[in-house]
Amino acid sequence: MAGRHGRAALTAVSLVIAAALVAGLPYLVGIGWQEIFAELAAVRPAMLVLIIPLWLLTLLAYAYVLKSSLPGLTLPQGLTLNAAGSAVSNMLPFGGAAGVALTFAMARSWGHRTSPIAASTLVTGVWNVFARLLLPAVGLAGLVLAGRLPGQRVTFAAVTGIVLIVAIVVLGVVALRWPPAGIWLGHGVDRLARLLPRRIRPPRDAAGRAFLRLHNAVADICERAWGRITAGMAAYIVLQYALFVACLYATGGVLPAVAVSLAAYALGRVLTSVMVTPGGFGISETGTVALLVQLGMPPGPATAGTLLFAVFTFVLEIPAGGAAWAAWSLNRRWRQPPPRAATVEHHPVRTAHEG
Repeated sequence: MAGRHGRAALTAVSLVIAAALVAGLPYLVGIGWQEIFAELAAVRPAMLVLIIPLWLLTLLAYAYVLKSSLPGLTLPQGLTLNAAGSAVSNMLPFGGAAGVALTFAMARSWGHRTSPIAASTLVTGVWNVFARLLLPAVGLAGLVLAGRLPGQRVTFAAVTGIVLIVAIVVLGVVALRWPPAGIWLGHGVDRLARLLPRRIRPPRDAAGRAFLRLHNAVADICERAWGRITAGMAAYIVLQYALFVACLYATGGVLPAVAVSLAAYALGRVLTSVMVTPGGFGISETGTVALLVQLGMPPGPATAGTLLFAVFTFVLEIPAGGAAWAAWSLNRRWRQPPPRAATVEHHPVRTAHEG
């Protein structure tokens, strides 16, 4: 009971922080809510005709990523997983874990085994990390090429950061696909497991073997579908960036320079990983608006456009996810596993002590 009350208190505090950040956002850049509402009210219906399909396409692109990472998953099922998981993540601080639990429950109801689901979840999670690492590199590159950074020292630091980020992503890809990397990492997992208290410590090599099985499953997905997963993730990022630019233009008729909008979008997506509030809501918008204004965009359109973007990428995901969850939970026929459940082939597992 105490744990439940603690989680409720944490959620309440998180929501209060998010609400306070959003409420104070206009005043941070020297305007009032009246100007924000005026900008939002001026959005033309023709722009919504463009924005809504863009939003739907972003959902479809990420559903394709999920479909590519889990054999046998259909595109409608991928849309359902994406919507329901995002809704849970957007409602709770550290909601990603609850979203993963819901993903497991839904995928298992469609006949998928635990191991392929775990591998799919890890692969899509890693690809998300890679994307969030590369986005700042792309944003910085845009600012460097546009000459928007002050002074040679800052430019040199930015270029150094870009090189380091790309190197980290390359090493991550190698670790996923290179079998010896799995064995070395298995050694590390075993050593960490030995540090646990004796009563919960797994048997010798058990943790390493479990990690190697998961690494093999992930390597199999990477070998078989890395191109489709990468293409889907790239489409998702490009479409979401286009949605961001469309929201900025719709609210003020101001189209910022590509380098400016790209840097602000990249910063905002990185800040969604800050778990102080659900989905980084409030934190992401504050950082995005601050950077847009710092780089020369008028405060009114910058704030209104960023908030409109948040409506589509955060607020609307909650009722959309609720509808997806309701469709899954109420449709028993849809939740029946197919005659032949989807499986993922695994390579033979070597222990961390085999060469």
